[in-house]
Amino acid sequence: MSAPAPSPLAIVDAEPLPRQDEVLTDAALAFVAELHRRFTPRRDELLARRGERRAEIARTSTLDFLPETEAVRVDDTWKVAPAPAALDDRRVEITGPTDRKMTVNALNSGARVWLADFEDASAPTWENVVTGQLNLIDAYTRNIDFTDPRSGKSYALKPAEELATVVTRPRGWHLDERHLQLDGIPVPGALVDFGLYFFHNAQRLIDLGKGPYFYLPKTESYLEARLWNDIFVFAQDYVGIPQGTVRATVLIETITAAYEMEEILYELRDHASGLNAGRWDYLFSIVKNFRDGGSKFVLPDRNLVTMTAPFMRAYTELLVRTCHKRGAHAIGGMAAFIPSRRDAEVNKVAFEKVKADKDREAGDGFDGSWVAHPDLVPIAMASFDAVLGAKPNQKDRLREDVSVAAGDLIAIDTLDAKPSYDGLRNAVAVGIRYIEAWLRGMGAVAIFNLMEDAATAEISRSQIWQWINADVVFENGEHATSDLARKVAAEELAAIRAEVGDETFEAGKWQQAHDLLLQVSLDQDYADFLTLPAYEQLG
Repeated sequence: MSAPAPSPLAIVDAEPLPRQDEVLTDAALAFVAELHRRFTPRRDELLARRGERRAEIARTSTLDFLPETEAVRVDDTWKVAPAPAALDDRRVEITGPTDRKMTVNALNSGARVWLADFEDASAPTWENVVTGQLNLIDAYTRNIDFTDPRSGKSYALKPAEELATVVTRPRGWHLDERHLQLDGIPVPGALVDFGLYFFHNAQRLIDLGKGPYFYLPKTESYLEARLWNDIFVFAQDYVGIPQGTVRATVLIETITAAYEMEEILYELRDHASGLNAGRWDYLFSIVKNFRDGGSKFVLPDRNLVTMTAPFMRAYTELLVRTCHKRGAHAIGGMAAFIPSRRDAEVNKVAFEKVKADKDREAGDGFDGSWVAHPDLVPIAMASFDAVLGAKPNQKDRLREDVSVAAGDLIAIDTLDAKPSYDGLRNAVAVGIRYIEAWLRGMGAVAIFNLMEDAATAEISRSQIWQWINADVVFENGEHATSDLARKVAAEELAAIRAEVGDETFEAGKWQQAHDLLLQVSLDQDYADFLTLPAYEQLG
């Protein structure tokens, strides 16, 4: 008797979407199902390992480079695979969600790379998950030109040689996709996003002279990088493309990964193309991991933690040195400013800050950097052009002058700044406004002239939680307490109602966002990710 056929993936609690059959084909779903069968058990083990490591940090209040992987770090002979031509020059990268308008604008932006984001800049509604895949397919087949019915404005792709190279970011390992299940078990969102994109586009991208390139978010250990590498090996064999066609850039946006940069590159060495310094998630990870470490781990207002803070300098300098030692690209952080159409003075000040930030990164040896808005592309480009000239990168700058000790990465108390009452108010205001938009299906949101994503909400709620639990006293004499946070949140909610009007307020999800922010900010049992309880409330 022959074995029964594998169970097909079930689409659960999802209204049919226009053209979804072009993405959710039987063959594509069979591939995702096979990824799920083979790799989800290891994903589950690695998530459990995160919890064990966090408990160890709670016990010791420290981190160090791993003794068991010292041989990888001291071996100077290994390098990552050479960059493919399409990823050799990455001097400016633009980030954003995969909606239709952003897809055209990002590809046309003049940036060398577009981070097409299914992660923090995208709320994972079923519509966003499926239509985002459709938009990328349409872009590669040049079927994406459209006219916005509301504004009447037309959007059309420039010639192929002028378009940014796409690097797609799937969801982090912690998020499941509840609408795709196998035998009642949700498929990890990372495998859905990677699997559908890779299956439909790998060969198409090769034919275009590029390839399936990925950003890997929220990695916490080299073992998680090893899992991704095994997925790449399997996927390339499955569709019949050469090993090493996939390229992955890993975001070093957790404090534990900062101690394993070389090991992460080593695990992915046949598929690695670089590391990226992701600022807000990195700070969120520090708070999360050292939340019971006492006053020396208390961060000040997020806007006071600049990339020139000693512990942030240690992190970015180590990243550049590590990447260049191993032949990988080092990609800098985000310029999140959104230009104002009404306030030229705001723009002038912000543009000067962006320029200074990008000048610093280029001077430090980074090979490229991120922006969130097309208007910032020329500013960042000028900073890197001034250093790179006609060279595609500066991987030949080995930064052997950099020496970072384990303690330097967590020397939070070297920062001469304190939490402020205004910082609490800003964290509450931004948190409510971002979560409200996220619950409506928007993951990238302009708030107070900054492009915010899920990492913003994570650092906001983490700082509120940390300040309360550390019994911080603000400069006005008030103690950070749950009652103070509730008072500030109530005032902010009333201010939003006055700003938007009763009708718009009632039509939105403001009260729900307020309640969720307070839940994850005030619960004694700190939620690992805000997006986990938020996903339960997402339509």
